[in-house]
Amino acid sequence: MLATGVSMASWVARTPAVRDALDVTTGAMGLVLFGLSIGSMAGVLASGGLVRRHGGRSVITLGAALLVAGLLVIAGGAALEVSGGVFGGLALFGAGMGLAEVAFNIEGAAVERAVGRPVLPVLHGCFSLGTVVGALLGMGLTALRFPVGWHLAAIALAVAAAGAWTVRAVPAGTGREEPEAADDDGRGGGWRAQVAVWRDRRLVLIGLIVLAMAFAEGSANDWLPLLMVDGHGTSATAGSLTFMLFAVAMTTGRFTGGPLLVRYGPAAVVRASAVIAAVGVALVVFSSSALLAGAAVVLWGLGASLGFPVTISAAGEGVRNASARVAAVSTAGYAAFLVGPPSLGFLADHVGLRNAMVVVLVLLGGAALITGALRTPEREAGTGAYSGVNGVQGAAPEGAAAPDSRTTAGPAPAAEAGPATDVDVGAGGLSRGASGRTP
Repeated sequence: MLATGVSMASWVARTPAVRDALDVTTGAMGLVLFGLSIGSMAGVLASGGLVRRHGGRSVITLGAALLVAGLLVIAGGAALEVSGGVFGGLALFGAGMGLAEVAFNIEGAAVERAVGRPVLPVLHGCFSLGTVVGALLGMGLTALRFPVGWHLAAIALAVAAAGAWTVRAVPAGTGREEPEAADDDGRGGGWRAQVAVWRDRRLVLIGLIVLAMAFAEGSANDWLPLLMVDGHGTSATAGSLTFMLFAVAMTTGRFTGGPLLVRYGPAAVVRASAVIAAVGVALVVFSSSALLAGAAVVLWGLGASLGFPVTISAAGEGVRNASARVAAVSTAGYAAFLVGPPSLGFLADHVGLRNAMVVVLVLLGGAALITGALRTPEREAGTGAYSGVNGVQGAAPEGAAAPDSRTTAGPAPAAEAGPATDVDVGAGGLSRGASGRTP
């Protein structure tokens, strides 16, 4: 995740240099950038099915390979001044990002079920930290007039080395399901599994929450610098620094949110996050002071930081179809993140960019009203993913039989002696049991 964040920010920071190298208009550059959207959505839509068929590690490896290839093609296209090359490179880069991101979420949700504590916020925090590092590196190399082709090629090689080193630590088979006919719950491979999970009303509400929170994050990524420049009259440098402040706030929120989730639960945390983000957006939109608006970006970033990872975690709770549920909600979130915010540009043509951001406010308000969907009966009963002794007790592993509530309560049989620290990897994902054996 850190490497993907560095890659994305490196590209974003050098976009003006690529435009100058290609010597194209802003409109033509918009068509070139469309390659990133096409590739990203293709990767996101394909990732869930590929994970169920081949496992998360294989999909992450494929995603990393496409990402590296995309960066190299972009670098070559910029150096040779070929717009089509940059378009194709962005399509490969976006496909790699989309494939890897959904697979990362499935892996992270499986780890959470195994260890019984929040993992996804830190995982997403690594991506945010990567964006900060990549942006700082890009700004520095831009100031030094370092050739953009060599910059992106160097990032590609660094990502390739990091991927080759780290992917071996990812367990094989997480998220993979054996092909079988789908039953009434949508179990089985193919697209039917990912579509069937949306019959669950709770998952639909979770999908709406992630849509709103991802839209709030994506809107800042796409429009915040321009919002400060055109909406508040700041310099371009101040606009870039404001975005950097947002990225730092996002990173801080994700790395520090775990204890809050353990103590207060995801419903309360995401509700408070949505309100905090809404306050930040409102100050940016309605304040007449550029200084106050810039400071409010911290609230926007902190509030938006936990929404995406926490809702993904909630989607993965339960003992059946966790991979399909995580993939479905991840797809909804990334669709809102990638496709939703650009649509604000069309609205801004009529009402102005600041007024267009009222859409973000409405979505955040709606999300705050339905965060009860993140509260599960298991967690309320003290058996959820973040509950148990000292707040660290894993939920039942995917595929395990749920306890029969009709049986008479009685003392549990004594567990076999030995530390319960080994993690067993099966077709359904990661699970934990005494001495590495599932119950």
